[in-house]
Amino acid sequence: MITIEELKFDKDGLIPAVVVDAVTKQVLTVAYMNRESLAISMEKGLTCFWSRSRQELWLKGETSGNYQRIVSITADCDKDALTVVVEKAGPACHTGAESCFHNPLWQSEELHEFSLGGLYQLLQERNETRPEGSYTTYLFEKGLDKILKKIGEESTEVIVAAKGNDKKETVYEIADLAYHAMVLMVQMGITVEDVHRELASRHIIDHKVKQEKMTK
Repeated sequence: MITIEELKFDKDGLIPAVVVDAVTKQVLTVAYMNRESLAISMEKGLTCFWSRSRQELWLKGETSGNYQRIVSITADCDKDALTVVVEKAGPACHTGAESCFHNPLWQSEELHEFSLGGLYQLLQERNETRPEGSYTTYLFEKGLDKILKKIGEESTEVIVAAKGNDKKETVYEIADLAYHAMVLMVQMGITVEDVHRELASRHIIDHKVKQEKMTK
């Protein structure tokens, strides 16, 4: 671990902070911190920035309620920039968008970005717009029983593929199962963040169990 004193602030006493969603890994915003706001962030476990336009401290969420709980803060190799990984309580952008970065400028025709968060948002959109001819639309229109039936079928197919020691087929079936599980999540209003928090809590419990075993 390094200290604040080792960081390199610019001539105005500021250091850029790239804020990243702990769940989706999406860049939420780029803001600036000074020594005081960084110290407050570390003390409270909430992002606090220095507003260059208002020339004052800015605790994210103080007025909007969209607080950002800090998971970690890491400096780059030159110690003149930070990444701040957070769990957000609401949209990061003042426009109401989840991220401040929402204006596409260029996209490769060959390479495509994928994330579970992006897939979840796509499924939400399908549920809201119900485009004709979409398999996802078909599932939502058929409802919970159909979705659950598909999850049961895909679970069985994962087992069969794994039992046959067919790695490629198992990966394919796990992807099918994950997709249908996420359709269920949208249907029930379960978010990726909900599952992330549950898994994270289990990791902590598992870590504690391991620690207890080591001390016995």
